[in-house]
Amino acid sequence: MALQWMLLGVVAGAEAVILLLLTAPLPRPLAQQVVEFVRKILQPGFAIIPFAVFQLLEVYWKNEHRINCAKDVCTTLERDRFQRSVFKSERNTLLAIAAVLLYWLIFRVTKLQQDVFQAEERKDKIVKRVKDE
Repeated sequence: MALQWMLLGVVAGAEAVILLLLTAPLPRPLAQQVVEFVRKILQPGFAIIPFAVFQLLEVYWKNEHRINCAKDVCTTLERDRFQRSVFKSERNTLLAIAAVLLYWLIFRVTKLQQDVFQAEERKDKIVKRVKDE
């Protein structure tokens, strides 16, 4: 169980690093290489979306079937275990949402930068054509 969440955490961390690389002010040739690399890993990276959704469903199911320890019937140990379980589920929910959100941000930033590069190329062609005339 913990391996799944560790994998999701590593993927979310890698997505954060990729997003930082995409938004860093790099020289144009290097930025184009980074965008091309990210475009190549976006499609296989889409597998994180169903995985994160599955993990969210698992958290929801566990939350619905968790023994509630809100009354005075529970011992201190049971209450502590219940609170730790709640904290873990909240952490895991935030992790899954962050992984999906970071993937979406990477997708949009990559698309935006690709559009900017194409617009710059069209501008350069027009400027060159105007200078030749």
